[in-house]
Amino acid sequence: MNAVRSIGIAGCGTIGRKVATDLDSGAVPGARLAAITSRDLDKARRFAATLDAPPPVVSLAEMMPLVDLVVEAAPAEALADIATATLSVGNDLMVLSCGALLDGSDLFDLAERNDATIFVPSGAVAGLDGVASAAAGRIDSITMVSRKPPDGLRGAPGIDAAGVDLDSVDEPTLVFDGPVMEACRLFPANVNVSAALSLAGIGPHETSIRIYADPTVSRNTHEILAEGEFGSLTIKIENVPSPSNPKTGILTALSALATLRRITSHVQIGT
Repeated sequence: MNAVRSIGIAGCGTIGRKVATDLDSGAVPGARLAAITSRDLDKARRFAATLDAPPPVVSLAEMMPLVDLVVEAAPAEALADIATATLSVGNDLMVLSCGALLDGSDLFDLAERNDATIFVPSGAVAGLDGVASAAAGRIDSITMVSRKPPDGLRGAPGIDAAGVDLDSVDEPTLVFDGPVMEACRLFPANVNVSAALSLAGIGPHETSIRIYADPTVSRNTHEILAEGEFGSLTIKIENVPSPSNPKTGILTALSALATLRRITSHVQIGT
């Protein structure tokens, strides 16, 4: 695409601010920061004022005619509203809360009806290109093993469901073992990587995940194990948590920026 993409950011948390700052600095050729929206518009306006070229800070509805691609960087419960507003007018959408997409067949249909595209970055995990390639054939199993420092799981409904007191955890403790579909419901801010993995591979009901609260690690660690007719695949990544939000790895925002570069590039690398 030759035209410069006009990017709107929905959400002004750790990821949204990083993506906005880099767009403002010109880090993504072919894209410009056109607008920001947030649940807290006053907070978003204060942040926007720190940028070299402050964009309009507006409501979700007001943002739609100003942009052609929206980066969703909001809590998972906001995705349905953001996606509906974006896709209904034919704007493209990048989804970072992709766990909330697992129930989103209606959103896929909406995108198709309005000739819009939904982009799902790899986020804080590697190897989705290999998994997607393998999924063109037969995959027998995919399992993700995630280990996070206890603070990185604090506040998740799944911790209460597991009956785990994070303040008392002094060794690696299994807090979930089951399908990705259920994990994303119980840990909506913690395991979006597993949702992206399941979408690239064999789906959220067939992809398994084990989640550990692990005080022996200082990084959010994810290991992917896949087997199929292609052979076997093992990938491990250790993500540095964001200083402002330990639930999110630094790589997540970088993945969103890399996806924007890919969207605006005339050269495509990887599957």
